[in-house]
Amino acid sequence: MTNKVEPKTLPGFMELLPPDQILFNEMVDTIRGVYEEFGFLPLDTPTIELSEVLLAKAGGETEKQIYRFMKGDNDLSLRFDLTVPLARYVAEHYNDIVFPFKRYQISKVFRGERPQKGRFREFYQCDIDIIGNESLDLIYDAEIPSVIYHVFQKLQLGKFTIRFNNRKLLNGFFQSLGLLNQATDILRVIDKLDKIGKSAVIEELRSQNLEEETINQLMAFLSIDGSNLEKVKSLQNLQVEDAMFQEGLTEIQMVLESLKSFQIEEDYYQLDLTIARGLDYYTGTVFETILDDYPRLGSICSGGRYENLATYYTDEKLPGVGISIGLSRLFFQLREAGIISANKKTISQLLIVPMDKKNNDYVLEVASYFRNHGIKTDVYYQEKGMKQKMKYADRLGIPYVIVIGEDEVHQGTVAFKDMETGTQENFTKEVVLERLTNR
Repeated sequence: MTNKVEPKTLPGFMELLPPDQILFNEMVDTIRGVYEEFGFLPLDTPTIELSEVLLAKAGGETEKQIYRFMKGDNDLSLRFDLTVPLARYVAEHYNDIVFPFKRYQISKVFRGERPQKGRFREFYQCDIDIIGNESLDLIYDAEIPSVIYHVFQKLQLGKFTIRFNNRKLLNGFFQSLGLLNQATDILRVIDKLDKIGKSAVIEELRSQNLEEETINQLMAFLSIDGSNLEKVKSLQNLQVEDAMFQEGLTEIQMVLESLKSFQIEEDYYQLDLTIARGLDYYTGTVFETILDDYPRLGSICSGGRYENLATYYTDEKLPGVGISIGLSRLFFQLREAGIISANKKTISQLLIVPMDKKNNDYVLEVASYFRNHGIKTDVYYQEKGMKQKMKYADRLGIPYVIVIGEDEVHQGTVAFKDMETGTQENFTKEVVLERLTNR
């Protein structure tokens, strides 16, 4: 007897049963649909890139997580995000791209980190980016949250808030306090505020040898509260003269004005001065999105404005703004929290059951008719008893069954059964189509 190999999935790789995969695909379709409604173009970069290209900027922990291997004389790596391949793509095809270049990509990325619950080594990201040539109007910084708003409205995950800030505002404030050289370290501490709390953040700031007065000023800045306009007024009242601070404040006001034009309900977006993501990458507006009823899930969509996308590949200045949804992690978290559940076991709307194989010509003619009219149609070919055939439909939750025997073939009709009510009647296929399309 041949020794059997135990069938098992590697840790950190998500594999779904059909009901969950159907639900996952529906989420992908929803996200893709909104991206395309806003004019984003599809892009599908290679899973494998030359290591020298992919790792041009990488270092530290990122480089340690790369899946890297040799194939012949080629040093290759699996992509770890979708932004670096985008940078390579834009630099390589610069002369063929129409700017501003709006692209979306929904693809898998790979990171060799320690797998944990809800964190994966292989996972889907759903990215959009808008890339300018030399410049990019600030209104695009408002279009991004508009896209986020429509995505999560259509996903129907409950109330959410798009939180945003501006890195220039933060850096300008630090500069006014003489802390610009320590800004990166301070931002890393601030970025933990939601996770570790105010007291722990103050202790970490003290460990960086900041004076108490400086810490008080920082915490007062981060604690500015009120409506978006009230926060802007409080920032103006600080009378910080630093040019970078003032530029960041102006950009925030412009984004807020543009968001009104995009007709986003104001309680769905919030200026949050604690948002400090993308320490080494983002240069202007930054975004994070949370589900109001499930804040412990953390940010479910994030991104921001960057000064130059492809600085490691070209001398062309390519500013941009974008966001990413880590869909595999989000899907896992939503399912674990009971926010979503898989209700469909099949995508078939109709099952056709032949009584006898000799009727297959008519069976396939009927199946083609319904498929050609947009009805997802399955055919049961196995030679089993009628009870087992109906059990197949019932277990998959297929709502309607057509039974075809000798009488139906001769009459040019079908026996149409509603699986929920159990009623069965003979109709022409045209009548059945009308009933299916009106339900």
